[in-house]
Amino acid sequence: MIQIGERVPDTMFGVMRADGPGLLSGREVFAGRTVVLFGVPGAFTSTCSEVHLPGFLTRADDLKAAGADVVACVAVNDAEVLHAWARQRGAAEHVKMLADGNADFVRAAGLDIDLSRVGMGTRSRRFAAIVVDGVVRHLAVEEGPGVSVSGAEPTLEALRTL
Repeated sequence: MIQIGERVPDTMFGVMRADGPGLLSGREVFAGRTVVLFGVPGAFTSTCSEVHLPGFLTRADDLKAAGADVVACVAVNDAEVLHAWARQRGAAEHVKMLADGNADFVRAAGLDIDLSRVGMGTRSRRFAAIVVDGVVRHLAVEEGPGVSVSGAEPTLEALRTL
Protein backbone atom coordinates (compact mmCIF):
# COMPACT_ATOMS: atom_id res chain seq x y z
CA MET A 1 0.00 0.00 0.00
CA ILE A 2 1.21 3.50 -0.80
CA GLN A 3 2.75 5.28 2.17
CA ILE A 4 2.90 8.85 3.42
CA GLY A 5 5.79 10.59 1.65
CA GLU A 6 5.44 8.55 -1.56
CA ARG A 7 4.32 9.89 -4.92
CA VAL A 8 0.93 8.83 -6.21
CA PRO A 9 0.99 6.67 -9.36
CA ASP A 10 0.76 8.60 -12.62
CA THR A 11 -2.06 6.64 -14.22
CA MET A 12 -4.84 7.85 -16.46
CA PHE A 13 -8.31 8.70 -15.16
CA GLY A 14 -11.52 8.84 -17.10
CA VAL A 15 -13.35 12.15 -16.83
CA MET A 16 -16.42 13.63 -18.41
CA ARG A 17 -15.75 16.65 -20.62
CA ALA A 18 -18.22 18.89 -22.41
CA ASP A 19 -17.78 16.80 -25.58
CA GLY A 20 -17.98 13.42 -23.82
CA PRO A 21 -15.65 11.05 -21.99
CA GLY A 22 -11.94 11.83 -21.99
CA LEU A 23 -8.74 11.05 -20.15
CA LEU A 24 -6.75 13.01 -17.60
CA SER A 25 -3.30 12.02 -16.36
CA GLY A 26 -2.44 11.79 -12.70
CA ARG A 27 0.14 14.49 -13.32
CA GLU A 28 -2.63 16.83 -14.50
CA VAL A 29 -4.70 16.06 -11.40
CA PHE A 30 -2.00 16.30 -8.73
CA ALA A 31 0.91 18.47 -9.94
CA GLY A 32 1.24 21.76 -8.09
CA ARG A 33 -1.99 21.27 -6.14
CA THR A 34 -3.29 20.13 -2.81
CA VAL A 35 -5.85 17.46 -3.57
CA VAL A 36 -8.19 15.84 -1.09
CA LEU A 37 -8.81 12.47 -2.72
CA PHE A 38 -11.29 9.97 -1.42
CA GLY A 39 -11.85 6.51 -2.81
CA VAL A 40 -15.10 4.61 -2.83
CA PRO A 41 -15.88 1.02 -3.85
CA GLY A 42 -18.50 2.16 -6.34
CA ALA A 43 -20.82 4.89 -7.51
CA PHE A 44 -24.47 4.47 -6.53
CA THR A 45 -23.62 1.94 -3.80
CA SER A 46 -25.36 2.52 -0.49
CA THR A 47 -22.60 3.66 1.89
CA CYS A 48 -20.83 5.58 -0.88
CA SER A 49 -24.02 7.43 -1.85
CA GLU A 50 -25.58 7.94 1.56
CA VAL A 51 -22.52 8.62 3.75
CA HIS A 52 -19.12 9.00 2.10
CA LEU A 53 -19.86 11.34 -0.84
CA PRO A 54 -22.42 13.46 1.08
CA GLY A 55 -19.87 14.15 3.82
CA PHE A 56 -17.40 15.52 1.31
CA LEU A 57 -20.13 17.54 -0.40
CA THR A 58 -21.16 19.10 2.89
CA ARG A 59 -17.56 19.96 3.78
CA ALA A 60 -16.19 20.83 0.29
CA ASP A 61 -16.07 24.57 1.00
CA ASP A 62 -14.42 23.98 4.39
CA LEU A 63 -11.83 21.69 2.80
CA LYS A 64 -11.05 24.34 0.21
CA ALA A 65 -10.85 27.06 2.87
CA ALA A 66 -8.37 24.84 4.78
CA GLY A 67 -6.09 24.59 1.74
CA ALA A 68 -7.46 22.02 -0.69
CA ASP A 69 -7.35 23.16 -4.30
CA VAL A 70 -9.41 20.18 -5.41
CA VAL A 71 -11.71 17.67 -3.74
CA ALA A 72 -11.77 14.53 -5.88
CA CYS A 73 -13.39 11.12 -5.75
CA VAL A 74 -11.95 8.00 -7.38
CA ALA A 75 -13.96 4.86 -8.06
CA VAL A 76 -13.57 1.77 -10.22
CA ASN A 77 -16.36 2.82 -12.55
CA ASP A 78 -16.37 4.47 -15.96
CA ALA A 79 -16.59 8.23 -16.52
CA GLU A 80 -20.22 8.06 -17.68
CA VAL A 81 -21.31 6.33 -14.46
CA LEU A 82 -19.40 8.77 -12.24
CA HIS A 83 -20.83 11.70 -14.20
CA ALA A 84 -24.38 10.38 -13.72
CA TRP A 85 -23.71 9.80 -10.01
CA ALA A 86 -22.34 13.33 -9.60
CA ARG A 87 -25.40 14.81 -11.33
CA GLN A 88 -27.80 12.71 -9.27
CA ARG A 89 -26.09 13.64 -5.98
CA GLY A 90 -25.48 17.34 -6.83
CA ALA A 91 -21.72 16.84 -6.68
CA ALA A 92 -20.60 17.98 -10.13
CA GLU A 93 -19.57 21.50 -9.07
CA HIS A 94 -17.93 20.46 -5.80
CA VAL A 95 -16.16 17.14 -6.34
CA LYS A 96 -14.03 16.14 -9.34
CA MET A 97 -14.96 12.60 -10.33
CA LEU A 98 -12.03 10.42 -11.43
CA ALA A 99 -12.97 7.17 -13.13
CA ASP A 100 -10.50 4.33 -12.60
CA GLY A 101 -12.36 1.90 -14.82
CA ASN A 102 -9.60 -0.70 -15.01
CA ALA A 103 -8.48 -0.16 -11.40
CA ASP A 104 -5.05 0.98 -12.66
CA PHE A 105 -4.66 3.72 -10.04
CA VAL A 106 -5.93 1.78 -7.04
CA ARG A 107 -3.86 -1.29 -7.97
CA ALA A 108 -0.69 0.77 -8.46
CA ALA A 109 -1.32 2.50 -5.12
CA GLY A 110 -2.11 -0.77 -3.35
CA LEU A 111 -5.59 0.51 -2.53
CA ASP A 112 -7.52 -2.15 -4.43
CA ILE A 113 -9.75 -4.79 -2.89
CA ASP A 114 -11.25 -7.94 -4.38
CA LEU A 115 -15.00 -7.84 -3.84
CA SER A 116 -15.71 -10.78 -6.15
CA ARG A 117 -17.43 -12.59 -3.27
CA VAL A 118 -20.24 -10.02 -3.55
CA GLY A 119 -20.19 -9.80 -7.34
CA MET A 120 -18.28 -6.52 -7.63
CA GLY A 121 -14.82 -7.70 -8.77
CA THR A 122 -11.81 -5.47 -8.16
CA ARG A 123 -12.74 -2.19 -6.53
CA SER A 124 -11.18 0.65 -4.57
CA ARG A 125 -10.80 0.32 -0.85
CA ARG A 126 -12.59 3.07 1.02
CA PHE A 127 -9.96 5.71 1.80
CA ALA A 128 -9.16 9.39 2.04
CA ALA A 129 -5.83 10.99 1.21
CA ILE A 130 -4.33 14.43 1.10
CA VAL A 131 -1.91 14.70 -1.80
CA VAL A 132 0.35 17.76 -2.07
CA ASP A 133 2.05 18.23 -5.44
CA GLY A 134 1.77 14.51 -6.13
CA VAL A 135 3.05 13.35 -2.71
CA VAL A 136 0.83 11.64 -0.14
CA ARG A 137 0.81 13.70 3.05
CA HIS A 138 -2.13 11.93 4.77
CA LEU A 139 -3.76 8.56 4.18
CA ALA A 140 -6.65 6.94 6.04
CA VAL A 141 -7.92 3.55 4.89
CA GLU A 142 -11.00 1.87 6.30
CA GLU A 143 -10.29 -1.58 7.73
CA GLY A 144 -13.92 -2.65 7.77
CA PRO A 145 -17.31 -1.57 6.48
CA GLY A 146 -18.61 1.94 7.01
CA VAL A 147 -16.99 5.35 7.07
CA SER A 148 -15.00 6.36 10.10
CA VAL A 149 -11.36 7.31 9.42
CA SER A 150 -11.89 8.22 5.75
CA GLY A 151 -14.80 10.61 6.16
CA ALA A 152 -14.80 14.33 5.49
CA GLU A 153 -14.50 15.37 9.14
CA PRO A 154 -11.27 13.49 9.97
CA THR A 155 -9.85 14.48 6.58
CA LEU A 156 -10.59 18.15 7.26
CA GLU A 157 -8.88 17.88 10.65
CA ALA A 158 -5.83 16.27 9.02
CA LEU A 159 -5.72 19.00 6.38
CA ARG A 160 -5.79 21.69 9.06
CA THR A 161 -2.75 20.15 10.76
CA LEU A 162 -0.55 19.84 7.65
